[in-house]
Amino acid sequence: MFTVGFPGTSPTDELCALLARGVGGVIAFARNVGSPAEVLELNRELKRVANRPLLLSVDQEGGRVARLRHGFTELPAMRTVGAIGSARLARDLGQLMGRELRAAGFDMSYTPVLDVDTNPANPVIGTRSFGRTPQLVTELGLALAAGLQSTGVAACAKHFPGHGDTSQDSHLELPRLMHDRGRLDHVELAPFRAAAKTDIAAFMTAHVIFEAVDSGHPATMSGRVVTGILRESLGYDGLVVSDDLEMRAIADHYGVEEAVRLGLKAGVDHFLICHSAELAHRAIDAVVRATESGELSLSALDAAAQRFERVCARFERPVGPDSGLRVLRSAAHLELVARLSTASDGADPTEVMAKLSGSRADRRDS
Repeated sequence: MFTVGFPGTSPTDELCALLARGVGGVIAFARNVGSPAEVLELNRELKRVANRPLLLSVDQEGGRVARLRHGFTELPAMRTVGAIGSARLARDLGQLMGRELRAAGFDMSYTPVLDVDTNPANPVIGTRSFGRTPQLVTELGLALAAGLQSTGVAACAKHFPGHGDTSQDSHLELPRLMHDRGRLDHVELAPFRAAAKTDIAAFMTAHVIFEAVDSGHPATMSGRVVTGILRESLGYDGLVVSDDLEMRAIADHYGVEEAVRLGLKAGVDHFLICHSAELAHRAIDAVVRATESGELSLSALDAAAQRFERVCARFERPVGPDSGLRVLRSAAHLELVARLSTASDGADPTEVMAKLSGSRADRRDS
């Protein structure tokens, strides 16, 4: 029921202890990333240590949110894809992403962003969104997800039910969205409503309070949002994952134990705890206590575990051979990115291709 992060480029004792407790997944950040060969070997070692199905995930959206840079194809921001407006190119880009992720041993990418960027002052979404209309975000987001999943890598629609019109960053504070339900249905929920009708592997909840639905709890902890809207109104029965519980929208107001306890009761299946092993242990302990006290039912935990296991059955795979890394920054991949750059800003395709071919792409992010 948990995916955890860790420091460094090899499994730590703290991570091994969490794997021994049965955590279901590990998420990679730039702090874990060396060369492509080192990433592949780390992922192979993680699965060896776990000695059972282990879902390896990463935020590889493109643009400023891309954990894999050095040695991987540089991915454009989704706003660039939105400026072109081609579902075919969005699907091709999803396939590119999936081929490179699978080659490096990853099973899931937390993408596409289905937030509609209606607020130019939004401090966290911006160019991560395909655009400012629900129609554009829906068409391109679902095309990218389909392309990604066609390569055997799971996609995740985020940040449900919409983070695009907030004026605060949930990494730093708890945003509130004041729109009425009619506006939410027409704009914010529209891409997610469409995604719920597809075979997309997962949804990720937003740490945002939607006043018209539940003024007391952020979506991650709200039964009215997760069960009421996503499960019942939209009919989605796939995996629901929380955003990182260490983000200050949660940490400063609730804490990890309350977030997990209320999140499970709300209908969340799986939780990200991306940095602290201590917090991950506390979250697991909170689930144990709430189950033993009868606050959480075993049947609800079983249903959550089964949804995660279904995703693993579809997408979790052994880490492949080193030879698979040949696909990284292949001529076909560089040509696709050059076409996207050319179509979005009128650049000369020859110059773009030359720049991409010679780039070391060795920037880092945390």
